Amino acid sequence: MTEGAGPHADEVPEDLTAVEAGMWQAFRNGSVYDLSSGDAVVDDPHGGHPWGPERTVRARVVCWLLLDGPPALAGRVSSLKLVGVRISGALDLAGGTVVPYVEMRDCRFERDVLLPEARFTTVRMVDCSIPRLEAARLHTEGDLHLPRCRFPGGVRLTDARIGTDLLLNQAVVHRDRSGRSIAGDGMTVGQDLQAEMLESHGELSLRSATIGVSLSLRGARLLNPYTRLALNAPQLTVERSLYLTPAGVGAQARSGMTPARGTRIQRFECQGGVRLDDGRFGDAVDFEGARFAFTDDQELSLRRVQTPELRFLGERPARGRVVLSGARVVNLMDRAESWPGPGRLHMGGFAYENLVPRGPFPLELRLRWVDAASAEYNPEPYERLAAVLRAGGEDEEAREVLLAKQRRRRESLPLAAKLWGYAQDWTVAYGYRPGRAAVWMAVLWAGGSLAFAHAHHPPLKSGEHPSWDPALFALDLLLPVIDLGQVGFWQLSGGWQWLATAFVLLGWILATTVAAGATRTLRRT
Repeated sequence: MTEGAGPHADEVPEDLTAVEAGMWQAFRNGSVYDLSSGDAVVDDPHGGHPWGPERTVRARVVCWLLLDGPPALAGRVSSLKLVGVRISGALDLAGGTVVPYVEMRDCRFERDVLLPEARFTTVRMVDCSIPRLEAARLHTEGDLHLPRCRFPGGVRLTDARIGTDLLLNQAVVHRDRSGRSIAGDGMTVGQDLQAEMLESHGELSLRSATIGVSLSLRGARLLNPYTRLALNAPQLTVERSLYLTPAGVGAQARSGMTPARGTRIQRFECQGGVRLDDGRFGDAVDFEGARFAFTDDQELSLRRVQTPELRFLGERPARGRVVLSGARVVNLMDRAESWPGPGRLHMGGFAYENLVPRGPFPLELRLRWVDAASAEYNPEPYERLAAVLRAGGEDEEAREVLLAKQRRRRESLPLAAKLWGYAQDWTVAYGYRPGRAAVWMAVLWAGGSLAFAHAHHPPLKSGEHPSWDPALFALDLLLPVIDLGQVGFWQLSGGWQWLATAFVLLGWILATTVAAGATRTLRRT
């Protein structure tokens, strides 16, 4: 359509209404076209108050201006800036190239906004009522701003390319026919994606999306309790940080800053599963203060996630699972009360280099954390924790973790091996407390010395025996390899013979357990 071009470009087309003619002139002047009444109730684009012809323009005319509008007045830059306007019909710019700057505030769209494969410089729609935004493969050189907008039929941004920032702060988005609220699969955002205090009723899908700086869902509410996922973002790439943290609500509140006095705090809340599998995050994944409400079949899935820092500082989910299988982080910042209990935490292959607990996290609770990681015995979480503690100079705590690993392993063994495990535990704590062997040896030696001092011990061969020394005789029985020249020269009978046999067996048990513990120590070093 080219009615606005050519030699009569200064003329207003005759078929425009008075309201549309005013918009036409404001476009050429680059000025704001404001049709609001000044009454907050009447001007609410999401309210029920009707807007009549005095505030209505046809979507066809808006498209005309944006795709093939008249030239700007001398010394001005043409742009479409609407406030309080009702747009009738579907705004269809599919495949078009829009050069003018576009900003719409407090506007009400009668039908869907269709922008698939369209190209823009910058688009700002603020606090607008839009039945549905269809913008697959949209391309913008600058920002796409949609703060405080409401989308009853959802938003589609599949494979969109946003040059700088995408803003969805305080937007309210409901599900479409496929159950998704926002479909942003394959989307690329050059800088930040801010969806702070977003209210999403359906699945927020960001599969394989790429965010150039940070993704902020501070204070957002993701509500999709009846299907599997509320946030579905596998293979998400964020160059800096992902924030699922609280936001300040109030005029003085600023993202990422300590809220001013009197500012209300809104937590990140998710009713439904979260899938961040295979994600890559350049700085951190931050769950501080996050609140999750799962069903028994839902989970917070962080399988194979890679990030320098994981801040697991949210509230403990009452149901569902937390899965960290295969994840790799450098710093794990956590609270004892943030982790779920046994059977609801999976950490197979979870690698971390440093533990940075927020608040008290004693070793007893850390061992419970490891125990909760698998229903059956798995040595890997114990060995990872021991290695991290040892690297931090906590050798004694590392030994306690490895001892706990052996005790957990013992429960999965058959009866005979389990009894042998108890023997190793009672004597030398599986070699992790070797001082116990010396204590047991001293106790047995002292008891044997006293007992054998009263033994009847005729020599086997007269004149071919050493002097009787009960202490040396008891020690010779206890040491299974070293010969002290006492055993084999004296004849014991009855109960003394059984006592000597018991000392030999106890000596072998002590020696074997010490050897087993030494072998484990050598393997660790």
